[in-house]
Amino acid sequence: MITQNNIENLVEQRGTLSVLTIEGVGAAKQLHLELADRINLFTGDNGLGKSFILDCAWYVLSGYWSNLPAYPREDAERYDPKISFQIEDQTEKRHNGYTTYDWEQQEWTSLNGRSSNPSCPSLLIYARVDGAFAVWDPARDALPKSANREQPLIFTKEDIWNGLKSHKGGKVTFLSNGLIADWILWQNSPEKEPFETLKRVLKRLSPPDLETGDIGLLEPGKPTRIYRDSRWMPTIKQAYGEIPLVYASAGVQRIVALAYLIVWAWEEHKTQSKLIRQPPQRKMVILVDEIEAHLHPQWQRKILTALLEVQKDLASSLSIQLLIATHSPLLMSSVEPLFDRDKDKIFHLNLLKPDNQAAEVILQEPEFVIYGTVDSWLRSEIFELSQPRSIEAEKAINDAKKLQLTESVPKAEVIAISERLMKYLSAHDPFWSRWTFFAAEQGVEL
Repeated sequence: MITQNNIENLVEQRGTLSVLTIEGVGAAKQLHLELADRINLFTGDNGLGKSFILDCAWYVLSGYWSNLPAYPREDAERYDPKISFQIEDQTEKRHNGYTTYDWEQQEWTSLNGRSSNPSCPSLLIYARVDGAFAVWDPARDALPKSANREQPLIFTKEDIWNGLKSHKGGKVTFLSNGLIADWILWQNSPEKEPFETLKRVLKRLSPPDLETGDIGLLEPGKPTRIYRDSRWMPTIKQAYGEIPLVYASAGVQRIVALAYLIVWAWEEHKTQSKLIRQPPQRKMVILVDEIEAHLHPQWQRKILTALLEVQKDLASSLSIQLLIATHSPLLMSSVEPLFDRDKDKIFHLNLLKPDNQAAEVILQEPEFVIYGTVDSWLRSEIFELSQPRSIEAEKAINDAKKLQLTESVPKAEVIAISERLMKYLSAHDPFWSRWTFFAAEQGVEL
C-alpha cells in the first residue's frame, strides 16, 4: 500500500549523480568519476566510452538500460563486473549503491538478486546520438519497492513525433501524444501554457542568424496540412517562409525534439506530482550524446550555454545537471566564459600505449584552460591535433621543417616542397613567413 510516508521518503531521496564507478565493463578496466553539480563534459576519441558512460549514468539513475545492457569485458572475471554509484538528494545527503553482473542470469542484479532499483533520481531526460530519447519521471514511479515499478519512457525518433503507446493486458495506454499532436493541441488551447513555455525554450535554443549574428528564432508558425496526412502539422518560421516541421533540416528537428521533450517531461512531471499530492522536483538531469550533431558551427557555439539556461523557462526553483558527450572544439570554446571550477568538470578518455604492453583506456580529469581560439582547442590535450590544417598541409609543413634542419639542402627539394605548400596552404598561412625566408636563402624565390 502506498502511504504518505512512503511517498515522502521517495521524494526526499531524489537528486543528482555525484559519483559513478565502473569496473570490468566497457573499454576501460575501471572508470571512477566524481561528477560536478552543473556541467559534466565527456571528450575523447571514438570508441573509448563516452556514450557508454552516459548509458551507465542513465542506468544507475533510472534502474533501466536505455538500450542494450552493458556487457562485461572478456577479462572481467579478474575485475568483478560492478557498477557503483552515489546520488546526492535535495538535502545534499548522499546515498550509495551498486550492482553486480550475474553470469548465470546474464543480467545486472542487486545484492538480493533482484534487478537494480536505485530509488533516488531526479527527473531524467536522455538524448541519444541515434535520435532516440529516454525520459524517467519519479512522480510516475512513486510506489514502494515491493510494487511493480514503472519503466522509463523510451522514444524512438518515430515515437517522439507520433506518440508512444503501451499495450498491456489487452489495454492500450497513451503514454505520450507525440510532438505533432501536442504542439497543435498546445497551440490551439485557450490556456497559454505550456505552448508559451515551448516557445521560450525554442527561442533560447535557437541558432544565431548566419548573416547578422542575431538569434535566428525557432519560431512556431501557423498549423498546416500536408499531402496524404489527415493531421494538422506544426510549422516553423524560416527566412524563406513557414515550413512543416516534418520537412525541417536534421539539425532543426533534433533541437526541436529536444525542446519538446524537455517541456513535455516537465509538464507531465507537474501533472503527475499534483496527482500524488507532492511538489514538483527541484532537480533535473539532462544527458545528451554528441549535442553538436547536425548543427552549424555558429549553432554549436551557442547550444550548450542555451541548454544550461533552459531551467529559467521552466521554473525558478529548478536546477539542472548536464552530462554531455562531445567532439566539438567550438562547443568547448563556448564554455570558457561560464565555466566554474566549483560546479563544472571535463572528463577526457585517452588511449595509452605503453611500450611492449597492451593499450589501455584511462579517464583523465584535465584542469580547465582558456585556450581562446578553436585552433588552440584543436591542439589541446582534449583533441590532440598537432595542426589545425588538412592532413596534406600538415605533412608538407612537417617535411619542410625537416628540410630546414638539413645541413646540405638540395635546391630541387626546396622547389618541390614549395610547390606542395602552395597547393595545400592558404596565402595567409603563418608558416609562409618562415618558409619564404628559408627558401630565399637557398636561392628559391616564391
